[in-house]
Amino acid sequence: MINSALFVLGLGFVLGLKHATDADHLVAVTTIVSEQRSLRRSALVGALWGVGHTAALLLAGVVVILLGYAIPEGLSTGLELAVALMIVLLGLRVLYLLVRERRRVHVHAHRHGGRAHTHLHFHDTRDAHAAHETGAHDVAAAGHGGAATRWQPLAVGLVHGLAGSAALTLFVLTDVVRGGSPALGFSFLLVFGLGSVGGMLLMSILIGLPFVLTGARFERINTPVRLVAGLASVAFGLYYAWLKASGA
Repeated sequence: MINSALFVLGLGFVLGLKHATDADHLVAVTTIVSEQRSLRRSALVGALWGVGHTAALLLAGVVVILLGYAIPEGLSTGLELAVALMIVLLGLRVLYLLVRERRRVHVHAHRHGGRAHTHLHFHDTRDAHAAHETGAHDVAAAGHGGAATRWQPLAVGLVHGLAGSAALTLFVLTDVVRGGSPALGFSFLLVFGLGSVGGMLLMSILIGLPFVLTGARFERINTPVRLVAGLASVAFGLYYAWLKASGA
């Protein structure tokens, strides 16, 4: 009996590690990490995401395991759509912050062979210039985007945990609790959550490396990297919403 329980808990930890690498989780965390400038802060993003995710799963466990309520399919779909919206908003936030950084990114207009065209133009802090220095640059509003607040990854983790709670708690209710006890079911959810914390902590550090390195040494590269992250987040969020709305 003890060996069986240990196996179940070990499986929960491994599944938690794997769960942290789900595409929607990685996209959301990547978007937040793109605003960080140190690996310590990147790791904190992953840890807070995992804490929020675990708290949501334990809350769902109380509803499903102790109270015996099944999470309605309509509510589950609505939560998944909320995840998609959240990912889109995270991407839009990164793009907004980039637009505010007028000294590092703006639209550059010039002529070649008598034909005018425009493209995005990136500066670093050494050669950045203001809009009034030349009429050939159309620059967005001034300002510099601050780093994500400490509560942002926690809130994102909560939403992800609630969205994924239907399938996971149903699995716990049918395969774990019926073969053991409610205590084993809660232990499984807790260990699963700890695995997701560890997995996302590691992933956020790995994801943060290119942003930290380009931010500290190659500012000219950092801005387009963040731009790609923001655009990818918006595109994936819209695609994820389409998948969930269509029942795929």
